[in-house]
Formats: sequence, C-alpha cells, structure tokens
Amino acid sequence: MSNDLTLTLRVLASFSEFDREEWEHLVGTSHKGSSSSYNPFLSYDFLLSLEESRCAIGRTGWLAQHLALTTEDGSLLGAVPCYLKSHSQGEYVFDHGWADAYERAGGRYYPKLQVSVPFTPATGPRLLVREGSDAAAVRQALAQGLKTLAGKLDVSSVHVTFAQPDDIPALESEDFLLRTDTQFHFFNEDYGSYEDFLDTLASRKRKALRKERREAVAPGIEIERLTGKDITEAHWDDFFAFYMDTGSRKWGRPYLNRTFFSLIGERMADDILLVMARRDGRYIAGAINFIGSDTLFGRNWGAIEHHPFLHFEVCYHQAIDFAIERGLAKVEAGAQGEHKLARGYLPVTTYSAHHIEHPGLRSAVADFLDAERREVDLMEEALNEYSPYRKSG
Repeated sequence: MSNDLTLTLRVLASFSEFDREEWEHLVGTSHKGSSSSYNPFLSYDFLLSLEESRCAIGRTGWLAQHLALTTEDGSLLGAVPCYLKSHSQGEYVFDHGWADAYERAGGRYYPKLQVSVPFTPATGPRLLVREGSDAAAVRQALAQGLKTLAGKLDVSSVHVTFAQPDDIPALESEDFLLRTDTQFHFFNEDYGSYEDFLDTLASRKRKALRKERREAVAPGIEIERLTGKDITEAHWDDFFAFYMDTGSRKWGRPYLNRTFFSLIGERMADDILLVMARRDGRYIAGAINFIGSDTLFGRNWGAIEHHPFLHFEVCYHQAIDFAIERGLAKVEAGAQGEHKLARGYLPVTTYSAHHIEHPGLRSAVADFLDAERREVDLMEEALNEYSPYRKSG
C-alpha cells in the first residue's frame, strides 16, 4: 500500500450500506467455488439477514457500527463487522465477570464495541482485507480505527472474538490483550469413508462409536440430510420448533427468530446442511450446519423428543459423514463440549483480542488472561492425552 495513498475510515449504521459486490470481493464470496477460504458467516447474505430479520439490531443490543476503509476513489479496501453492545449475550467469549467487577467498582462497562459475527462462535477473519492489498498495513489501520471509534463513542472496551491468527499481531500492536480458548474440530485426513476414519481409532473407541450410532437410530427413527432446494419452509417450521424448545430450556431466550431462517433458506440454501431426525413419519430433532469452501460449520441443534445418543448422531457423526463425502478438510462443531473428543473431534485453540480503556481494569484483565492462557494450554495437553485415535509407537 503506497504511503501517499489517501484512506478514509467510515462508520456504517447498517450492513446494507456496504456494496454487495465490493463486500463479496473483500471476503471471497464472489469466487467461492474456487476459494479455499470461503466462510459463509461472513457472506453478505448471512450478515444482512441477521439485520433484516431484526435479530442483530439496536433494539436487541446489537447496534451496527461497521468500519469501512476506503481509498480515495471510494473503493473498499478493508472492513470490520462491528456492533455497539449493551450486554454480553450471544458472544460465546464470556466477559460477564469483568463487567460485574468494573461496575461494582463504580465504572460503566456497557456499552462496549463487539467485533464478531453475532451469535456465531466460529473462527474467521475480523480485520477484513481486499485481496492484493498490503494486508499488514490494512489490518493496522483497521485496528487503529477500532481504538479511535472506541474513544469517540466513550466506551469501556473493544472485543474482537473468534479472530484468525493473522488478525492478532495488528491488534496486539495496538495494545489489545490476547485471550485463548478451546473448541473441538474434526480433521478429515482424506478418508474415503466413515469406516476409514474409524480405522484410525483405538479398538475400544471404535467399537463404542459403532454401538452408539446403532443405538441412536432406534426402531422408527430415520435420519435425513437436506441441502439446497430440498429444504422447504415446512422444514424450517419444524427446525425452528426444535431450536426454540431446546434454546429456551438451555439459555432462556433463543437469539434467532423464524424470519432469519426463511431469509437464509432463500438466500443461502446451497451453503446449508440440515440434518433432520424423523420418528414414525414426524420430525423430532434437527441440526443446522453451514458449508464453507473447506469446512463444515456445525451451529444450532434442537429436539422435541429425547432419545439416547440422537444428539451425537445428528450433530457430530452425520457431520463427519458429510465432510468425508464432500471432501471437506474439517468440521467445526461450535463452542465448548469435551464430549466431542470421544467422537473424533480434537482440541483446537481459538483467539480473541480485547482493548480495555480503564488502566485499573486493563491491568486486572491482563493478569487474569495470563493465567487463563496457561490453563488453556495445560487443558489442551491433557485433552490430547484422551484422544480416541491410536497412539503412534
């Protein structure tokens, strides 16, 4: 990027203010068939659907403050999906303790700035850079822009969650604090079939998974995988009932509404895999997955009947089946869940970065994160010891 290039950083109050063609070029959607890094959660349709369905708007505590870095001729060079938050819900990187401590001390933690895809614990680029640009310089300008915006809005903090490692150096150079956590991902080692995958497991683990899959499909239960034009509004009606029932019991208030599912079904059907379980002709459970260029992203699950092991079959085993059949490199199964380890999903480090304005709070958070990162490292070492895969040597 030329040193004499004039850049402008703008704040957009709605995702619809981005030009679709420019955004798709920025994130690789325009050539997703040949791209090795297409992430459906950063697609124009996904982010627009979150706002147009009114799931991620100011009224729900997600006020758009997206950053757009443009050149002198107005073309989009970089961007950041960013929201002014009045709470810490729907983020999956928990800072409630920081907020409570700061407010007990007389501070005002909310509003804060949140750089993320709402309600989506999946790693992806957060400091978005147009291909062919000076990536390091653009990321640096965007990181600086986040701090400038935080100052103008007088917020307590900026949180960049589920960032890619490439984003971290620019953020750390602007005094953002690094945070790590663990997810569980399945890696497809060019398996020809699910049985090929099972052959890499220890004998006892292999037998346990075969038994689990048999018992999950009890008499009368059938599993269907749906994508593209095969997904109908009737399927969305059933899936939404599962999502609402399970979500209401687990965390009190599901974040996504029925309109959102219709919008993504209309706009992104080829990027969606619905795994549905039917008993005696009636749908009883389902899971939604999103298909990237090399990754299957597991997202929401729900059920209106309980059957042993059905959750594992619908969410994890079927995802592995699909990834192997499609030749996808991995499955990201969402946040948390040590139970995924026994099903072939391995611990992977995720990254976030946090700018804390108040010196006292920043110091306390920095100490906490130093200790937390060590705990995450130790935990991942311990988890790897319990891997179901055969040990070499």
